[in-house]
Amino acid sequence: MRIAAIGVVAAWLAVLSCYDLWQRRLPNVLTLPGAAVILPAAAGALAGAYLLVHLASPAGMGAGDVKLAIGLGGLAGCFGAGVWLLAALGAPLLTVVWAALQGRAAVPHGPSMCAATAVAVALALF
Repeated sequence: MRIAAIGVVAAWLAVLSCYDLWQRRLPNVLTLPGAAVILPAAAGALAGAYLLVHLASPAGMGAGDVKLAIGLGGLAGCFGAGVWLLAALGAPLLTVVWAALQGRAAVPHGPSMCAATAVAVALALF
């Protein structure tokens, strides 16, 4: 599956590059399908991971966190895989640190998700 996805993306990039070299423009018919697939894939990857945790332990991960992951995954994905990964790994780390500092077993996860994504995007921008 992963190799097939890499092959499809590589073919799409090659077609885009060749067309632009040949016609000196990039038409919507070639550019928009990528945006329509790649952005939801980034959003879906993070939301999917959160959904699995929610299904395994509904008390440990709320449905709101899963829904928030859709937007945050899409936002972080716009800035590349490294930013997406930093946001995805940073959020649970921040939640664990916050819970430890509070001396509590559970704290809301949404603020950590937002903070990790904001920091990851800010690092990409500056």
